[in-house]
Amino acid sequence: MRDPVSQPRRFAVAYHPNLPEAAVEAHSITRSLQEVGAERVEVASLYDNVLMNHIQDRIFDVLIAVGGDGTMLRAGRLCAPAHLPVLGINLGHFGFLIELRPADWPARLALLMEGGYHLEDRMTLHAEHWNGSERLGAWDVLNEVVVCRGQFVRPVQLTASVDGYPMSTYVADGLIASTPTGSTAYALAAGGPIMPPELRNILIIPVAPHLSMDRAIILAEGSSVKIEVETRHEAVFSVDGHAPITIRLGEYVQAVTGENVVTFVRFQDPGYFYRNLSGYREQNHSISGV
Repeated sequence: MRDPVSQPRRFAVAYHPNLPEAAVEAHSITRSLQEVGAERVEVASLYDNVLMNHIQDRIFDVLIAVGGDGTMLRAGRLCAPAHLPVLGINLGHFGFLIELRPADWPARLALLMEGGYHLEDRMTLHAEHWNGSERLGAWDVLNEVVVCRGQFVRPVQLTASVDGYPMSTYVADGLIASTPTGSTAYALAAGGPIMPPELRNILIIPVAPHLSMDRAIILAEGSSVKIEVETRHEAVFSVDGHAPITIRLGEYVQAVTGENVVTFVRFQDPGYFYRNLSGYREQNHSISGV
């Protein structure tokens, strides 16, 4: 946690376009911010091109994201290069990344403008897809990169290297390279450890391994991981749950610590992470035994 550098006065209020109630909530937040003296408030869909350009131009002090965890992931990726803090209002089902519920924000807006909050930096991954010396794509990632089987229900063979040194060959449904933030997402469902959000380590964990390494590995801070496909049938990879991309025999995904961090606005003390984790475990039987 770190203290804010100023008292914010310029706000973007962004909502998930597929949640009608999010747009309604976003406009209510906008009116309230104007009533408590905000100098500038811009409300739009999180996919609005004008809003995205204004984020890049760094004309806001805080972005308020209204939606679920997916909304927070997109908001974080958009705001990280601009060093723009994100405050989440949860209208989704889980909301593990999000600070406030709809009932909470009316009492928090004045506190926000007074600087009565902390900033929490979250590590990102920079992932690249390579075929030999040709880079086929690059992404900034907040949760995880997953290399896994495609539509055929059979495991894939993957080789993982760390800092250029071979680490292990996996026969599995997939292999996850996760940030500490992502350790409470897909990696947790795969049986991985929960990592405090302030760490800057990459977590490697296989999904349904078959007669191969079945333990998670936490890499040293600053390490990079290369995941290469060694199988001829279909394999794909996905970043932060996006649509899968085909990855062929001999191609690989490289993941390193990203240059940018995603910054979240927090009103709670640093122990919030463990309190929230316990609360979600009690509510969600799928992770209650972790």
